[in-house]
Amino acid sequence: METTARSPDPPRDLAGTPRGSALGRRSPQVVGPPLRLLEYPAVTVTNRNFASADLAAWDRCYLSPPMSTLLDRPPLAEGDFVEDDNRSAIDPVPAATLDGQPFFLSVKGVGSAIDPFAHRPLDRARAADLSDDPDTKARLAEPVAAPGGLITGELWLRGSPYGGQGLPHALTALRVSERAELTDLNGFRIAPVVKVALLPPELERRLRSVYWYRRYRDRFVQELRLVPSNVRFYFHGRKTVGSDVGHVFDLFGIDSAAKAHRFQTNFVRSGLALLTLFARTMEYDPRKDRYHGLDFWDVWLDKDAVIAPDGTAYFVDLEGVDVVRVDALDVGEKLDDQMFRSLYEFMFAYEQIDAERARRFGEAGSRRRRFEALLDEALRDDRYLQLKTEGRSVVLRLRAGQSDERLNYAFPLVDHARGEL
Repeated sequence: METTARSPDPPRDLAGTPRGSALGRRSPQVVGPPLRLLEYPAVTVTNRNFASADLAAWDRCYLSPPMSTLLDRPPLAEGDFVEDDNRSAIDPVPAATLDGQPFFLSVKGVGSAIDPFAHRPLDRARAADLSDDPDTKARLAEPVAAPGGLITGELWLRGSPYGGQGLPHALTALRVSERAELTDLNGFRIAPVVKVALLPPELERRLRSVYWYRRYRDRFVQELRLVPSNVRFYFHGRKTVGSDVGHVFDLFGIDSAAKAHRFQTNFVRSGLALLTLFARTMEYDPRKDRYHGLDFWDVWLDKDAVIAPDGTAYFVDLEGVDVVRVDALDVGEKLDDQMFRSLYEFMFAYEQIDAERARRFGEAGSRRRRFEALLDEALRDDRYLQLKTEGRSVVLRLRAGQSDERLNYAFPLVDHARGEL
């Protein structure tokens, strides 16, 4: 298969700042199993926040070599990616500087190499067995030079084809991305979807024939998004904060107590923003006496957020973030539910980071006192949350700029023993 060489120059800095020396070279901080992807032209929908950037080079879809025979055209280029999670890939060459650090192109929906219903690989032979289309079967029998994952036509997770991404989910992620100022949604940090790429119709038709039980019936797409790393909290990564925090410290160059402190502070600041998304986005509807704001659905911190080299946590899989409407009397319950739903994942990751800091650079007082000090520093400039000491407890209070007394909310974060007072 002949392809043109991949340009060594990524698209210009999407943030509009001058290129740093790191842009244009592979980053040592993006590691994982290699993936070869082929680039084909695609119709795309662009995030309006990035409309002024020159993104013509990303009017592409990215397919594995095993899928190349399902199209009747050669690829425009090919590139070396690494595994991002089960159905995504990340380009290790920085594409932009956002928030003062490199961000990378991550493509969601490049295929999966794992059979969802059996302990075996999902390869071309298995896909051919599943297809009811003679033409697709014949194309999947043609030899290819390299391995890779496959997109199928099986309906998966309510709104996606297995191994790929569906248009309804991608548009949800795009809407959330457009509400943010690049990566910042009132303190809730996101990995923004820059483009949604539609797969070619002839490829969709052939993929739709490869399924186990239920066909996916909407458009097949890919999300082209910007991520600061591929280090997840615990799941969907070979090296995560939960599975190998020492590797994360080495990867991000955390080699002093001062750097570890900054990393922890940024993690706590961004982590609490992840736990209070509804409070940060809620608006009042006086006609119905209710509030609406953003909440999570079928997404979790342990697998759907990544951590940047500076410790900031960014939510990546935005397809499960959408608007919910809550009666005014039930707002407190919604805030409590959102906090408790993800508090364990946040605290688990924090505990791994703090233990590694102590192991490398020495202990610094009691666990609860240190956490309280980090909370105080991290939330000092947060316009939605503030800390209050109430007896022996350190309490998180909502400060959402609303005068409604029904929004009074307090959540205990630390309970001190008598000797710690």
